[in-house]
Amino acid sequence: MKFKQHTLTLLGEMVVGNPGKGDDPEHYFFLYRSSSFITDFFHEIDTEYTHDGSTRHRWAAEVVEKILQEPHAGEHIPPDTFARLIRRLMDPDDAINEGRDRPQALARLNAALSRENFEAFYAEDGQCYLRHVPTNTIAMPAPNPHRPFSPAEIARRDQLIAYLDRASEDQLIEEILLPLFRQLGFHRITAAGHRDKALEYGKDVWMRYTLPTQHVLYFGIQAKKGKLDSSGVTKGSNHNVAEIHNQALMMLGHEIFDPEIGKNVLVDHAFIVAGGEITKAARNWLGRKLDTSKRSQILFMDREDILNLYVVTNLPLPSAAWPQADARPWDSEPPF
Repeated sequence: MKFKQHTLTLLGEMVVGNPGKGDDPEHYFFLYRSSSFITDFFHEIDTEYTHDGSTRHRWAAEVVEKILQEPHAGEHIPPDTFARLIRRLMDPDDAINEGRDRPQALARLNAALSRENFEAFYAEDGQCYLRHVPTNTIAMPAPNPHRPFSPAEIARRDQLIAYLDRASEDQLIEEILLPLFRQLGFHRITAAGHRDKALEYGKDVWMRYTLPTQHVLYFGIQAKKGKLDSSGVTKGSNHNVAEIHNQALMMLGHEIFDPEIGKNVLVDHAFIVAGGEITKAARNWLGRKLDTSKRSQILFMDREDILNLYVVTNLPLPSAAWPQADARPWDSEPPF
């Protein structure tokens, strides 16, 4: 990833705390760092860069440029090290000449990042993150869905559980899965929509993922609102896995048209996603029914996976997931 030289210079000045031309040193909003503290800064974000005594802001700008050249997950997602740099640079404990929400420092940072189509923002956890503005992709270190959750994250998870309990299948796809997969680095995400079910061939969604080698893999998603089990009959929100088996075979056997390359391509892998539980019996039944080659192409994602990934990627909840204020008595009945 490459940033303009002027942007790199501004970031270097912020890291070392050098006021720019025309700035009043008494009203600057980034912590001044001498040589040893600059080294400490870069060590704290898990790098081994050590200041060599040269001009501080120029050296820092060169290091930022090297960091941006590290491997990254997608075209619009900077390297994890750069996300950590921004998070450390905007640490609320380093606020000077303003409060912990650091509005002036944030404005300065965004004035520089806007040239690269990025925007910094503070999330609910009080940490600073980067968003790629055109794609609304949030840049952050690779999420760990198995780590312990904070009380605030547990509360968000509970809100999402309540939303999934009442969401329709279309809402599961459009409000939950599409934003989640975009955040995880998939692109060209295309939802069939229920109007196009006749042409869907077992796919609710298809999408692409570009490997670091620039090879492209295609994924299809078959999503169901409720629980997937291996019973013989579909009842209520419990779906018979035999239906999923047929749809998975259709998904893997039919071509999709990628308008970006102007060709028909086959789906490499199929995600089977459930808004409820995917029982062990259902997974085993499907594994027995598929031959070896097809079996390796199937990926499962159930409610627990969705909840954990949604929380650790810090995605905003759908608007309908927020608790609604109780209506006042006179909203529904006249007060007389």
